[in-house]
Amino acid sequence: MSKNVLLLGGAGFIGFNITKYLAENRDYKLTIADNFARGKQDDYFNELVAKHNIKVVAGDFTDPQTYNDLDEAYDQVYMLASVVGVDNANSIPHEIIRINTALIYNTLEWVRRSKVGKVLFTSTSECYAGTIEAFGYVTPTPEEVPLCIQEIGHPRFTYAVTKMLGESGFLNYARILGFETTIVRYHNVYGPRMGFKHVIPHLVVRYRKNEDPFKVYGHDQTRAFCYISDAVQGSVLAMEQPNTNGEIYHIGTQDEISIGDLIHYAGELLGYKGTFENAPTYPGSVSRRCPDISKARTQLGFEPKVMWKEGLKETVEWYNQYLESGKLVYE
Repeated sequence: MSKNVLLLGGAGFIGFNITKYLAENRDYKLTIADNFARGKQDDYFNELVAKHNIKVVAGDFTDPQTYNDLDEAYDQVYMLASVVGVDNANSIPHEIIRINTALIYNTLEWVRRSKVGKVLFTSTSECYAGTIEAFGYVTPTPEEVPLCIQEIGHPRFTYAVTKMLGESGFLNYARILGFETTIVRYHNVYGPRMGFKHVIPHLVVRYRKNEDPFKVYGHDQTRAFCYISDAVQGSVLAMEQPNTNGEIYHIGTQDEISIGDLIHYAGELLGYKGTFENAPTYPGSVSRRCPDISKARTQLGFEPKVMWKEGLKETVEWYNQYLESGKLVYE
């Protein structure tokens, strides 16, 4: 049966890829809503929209009036819209709070007056970063981890604070108003067509400049990187599987590696011959992060397929070719 599906923030990195998957694998009526501040109307986007007759609503969704341009009823709403990124958090924390809070509140109030079957709210592992650092919570980390901000005044954590608000907001509005909602917390999602302020594309830019010595920021920290196709799989399963209402799922992999290993392998892929120098990373960056995905495996049938070296190779080669073609760096 065809469904009417809205993707708020559908032009961004994860939103675009979920839209692409649904367009190619489901018979749904799709609408992308985005302000295109970070999401891009590039050739990939325009081709997807034209090929699959996807409706696009462009506007500022921090203005509640913009929601009047949407349909009155949707079977599914993917709520992906937000300002993300450590660089943004450190440089414009006030805007992250203003924009993300407005997007959450306006969307909740729009759902109140609309007919929405289910909302998938996309959250982040940053919500429990302080729990691991301050209290030594178990890693790999399950969904029931207490959420904690270690330093409430630090700009880095403004993004996590807004995602905590979103988790609470959607779970409680859903319970009171009677729509379904599920939360997914993404863990270090990467792949082609994400902004250059993210770790891996930024590495490609730096390697192409042939920095020597090449500083390895946070070399001994560990992460479990999740390739975009696996993140899409987990998101769609969380939306479409039955009996997920009110649940939270960690979406990622347990393929944990050091940042040093990631950086050295990226250099190997790009033929870097210089030297490396270890260096400290951003203040507030956690020493270790890896999700326990047992719940997603058991309840959703989620199973990541792309190992980190395979995904990194795909991603590094895509960005290198993108820059080789003379295209510009974007956020």
